[in-house]
Amino acid sequence: MQQREQWNSRLGFILAAAGSAIGLGNIWRFPYVVYDNGGGAFLIPYFFALLTAGIPILLLEFGIGRLGGGSAPLALSRLSRRFEWLGWWQVMICFVITTFYVVVVAWSLSYFFYSFNLNWGTDTKAFLFGTYLGVPDGVVTEAGWKLGGLQWQVFLPLAAVWLGVYYVLQRGVRRGIEKVSRIFMPILLVIMVLFVIRAVTLPGASVGLNHLFTPDFGKILPAFLGGTNPDWASVWIAAYGQIFFSLSIAFAIMVTYASYLDKKQDVNNSAFITAFSNSGFEFLAAIGVFAAIGFMAVSSGLDVKDVATAGVGLAFVVFPQIINEFPTLNGTFGALFFLSLVIAGFTSLISVIEVLIAAVMDKFRLTRKATVNWICGICALISLMYVTGAGIIFLDIVDHFINNFGIVIAGLLEVILIGWFAKATSIREENNLVSDFKIGSWWNVMIMGITPLVLLVMTYQNFTVEFSKAYEGYPFHALLTFGWLMLAMTLIVTFVLTYAFKWKTAAHEGGVQA
Repeated sequence: MQQREQWNSRLGFILAAAGSAIGLGNIWRFPYVVYDNGGGAFLIPYFFALLTAGIPILLLEFGIGRLGGGSAPLALSRLSRRFEWLGWWQVMICFVITTFYVVVVAWSLSYFFYSFNLNWGTDTKAFLFGTYLGVPDGVVTEAGWKLGGLQWQVFLPLAAVWLGVYYVLQRGVRRGIEKVSRIFMPILLVIMVLFVIRAVTLPGASVGLNHLFTPDFGKILPAFLGGTNPDWASVWIAAYGQIFFSLSIAFAIMVTYASYLDKKQDVNNSAFITAFSNSGFEFLAAIGVFAAIGFMAVSSGLDVKDVATAGVGLAFVVFPQIINEFPTLNGTFGALFFLSLVIAGFTSLISVIEVLIAAVMDKFRLTRKATVNWICGICALISLMYVTGAGIIFLDIVDHFINNFGIVIAGLLEVILIGWFAKATSIREENNLVSDFKIGSWWNVMIMGITPLVLLVMTYQNFTVEFSKAYEGYPFHALLTFGWLMLAMTLIVTFVLTYAFKWKTAAHEGGVQA
């Protein structure tokens, strides 16, 4: 039996964990979430969510991985054999995410090269959806789909990203993931600092920053405390949602990465460093993004609210417009911005795929080389559906359902099953034995009470919104096929992998039994 790899150092583990947590959402989602939910006042629910959910779940998953010494299904089955299926569901969530996340990294890679000559032209929206993605008119209607054919300008960078991923993952944990994280994460920080410095020196930058950070406490408080927002609770839910998705928790990544830790390695301190590094990068990115948005608003005579957006629209439509307006060195700073997206996306992507690799290696006792070949081959083949003209619609629906229902429900089940039906206290005590400082019983309160309550409310809210109106107005057949049926398939495969296949060795024995 192959000996399980370990991180070369604690720093390597922290950089890899931070590389997973710091992804595309830190750059293109967080700034708008702050802006849209009370500006500076949003920092109150944000840090409350970080301390009551983000760090507690991170500590939980680091503990499960270190104690279980295996992938999510293996580590959870060692905690209790009844929990193996949850590990496989989280693996399947990562499988789905892999197939579309890699395509967004490919878009970023394309735009990195487009930056040098500003190839996107003046109508950046038409370029993205027409010239680059090739989205046909009436791509999805009640009558069916127009696939639009394979878009070679997307396929070629996608192939390049897959080659990079394959090379890194074949080299393993130490020589692949850790080495890339040690190189890429400092580079990402330097790039973002350079971009922020340039952004805040642009004329009008202060306008954007004022809109971003001016506190509107009325948005986060109930009416009896002077609040002006009848939907104030949704702001607190948004804070938990941002923390939840941003830290790469509840879909097996941190369990997998922690399984490569030495048994004597510090856990508690590493969790806090990872969490605050992620938050620090988010705030740095927010400053750069909204400084640039302020410049765009002033130079075009628009209000910030007319420019500010999130997601694909911010990264591939608004930012190319902003870069077009830069007074000097447009291509250089455009390249820096999109290179930051490539690096952030790539380090997150390899962490998601490593979840799949670790689980398959543990269950079927395959070599890393064979496992990487199978996983990358299957995922690469499925990712081609997002390279068609209709790909961005497929991506939008799948991303919406896997995030709002897959990850949130998996996280809810994780904290309930482990907090209420397993020896969660033993995980905390094991973490404390090897850590520089000890975590008290407040952690149990968070894991058993606050966090599941918030996730339950998030789940209820997500279902309520979903059934009140069709997401983005898409026809029912599209939401059924790429939403509900996709989620159902992840559960079906989960139970097949759990109950139809036996572990090839006794590797699943041991651990802390509930």
